[in-house]
Amino acid sequence: MSEKLAKGFVLEHHYSGSFPSARFSFGLYHTGAGERRLCGVAVFGVPVAEAVLTRPLPDLQPYVESLECSRFVLTDDCLANTESWFLARAFDELLVRSVRGIVSFADPVPRRDASGAVIAVGHVGTIYQATNAVYAGRATPRTVKLLPNGTVLNERVAQKVRRQEQGHEYAERLLVQLGAPVFPAGADAKVWLREALEAVGARNVRHRGAHRYVYRLGRNRREREGIRLGLPAVGVYPKIPDGW
Repeated sequence: MSEKLAKGFVLEHHYSGSFPSARFSFGLYHTGAGERRLCGVAVFGVPVAEAVLTRPLPDLQPYVESLECSRFVLTDDCLANTESWFLARAFDELLVRSVRGIVSFADPVPRRDASGAVIAVGHVGTIYQATNAVYAGRATPRTVKLLPNGTVLNERVAQKVRRQEQGHEYAERLLVQLGAPVFPAGADAKVWLREALEAVGARNVRHRGAHRYVYRLGRNRREREGIRLGLPAVGVYPKIPDGW
């Protein structure tokens, strides 16, 4: 599907309120009685760093043979087992396009906004477990910037602001909407970002690392298991989201 259509759906329905760097986007449609309604989107694309792909899938060419499943969101009215069916169909399409490996993450940390409303319940990757993904442990622990609307300003986006790289405008608009001063022409971007985060009341939250899942794609089991894993598979799936 078009990136424009996928982006609109993700921004409306995904708790992150953001759209990632995408290579392929697939849509799930409900049809019947003359109706054709978009009810799900899966986005596969480029992660924040090449190592996100090369560590778990060292023999696959990153961004070509391996991608990150960066958004997978369906509306609540989808029927049971729709998620697993949609994910399997997306993998079929990716395999045709020579993609052999997918890495995906589940954020287990519940988040609330400044008013106390729940923004994210904390996910352990139930859909990935149900579709037999390899659990490869947690990603690197880190400290994240939690904004008052309950979303996280990740380091990649912050770096775009500091360096005034392509895409910096989105983060600047978001911070201004939350109460930061408008970025003045000619200002030092590093200084403005630091002051903007203070102005909106951003908080540092220690994150133990998202749960990492890996899929190896192939026409049969032999092809799938022939793709080498660069990280050890953990035998027990996580079942409980993290606490604060």
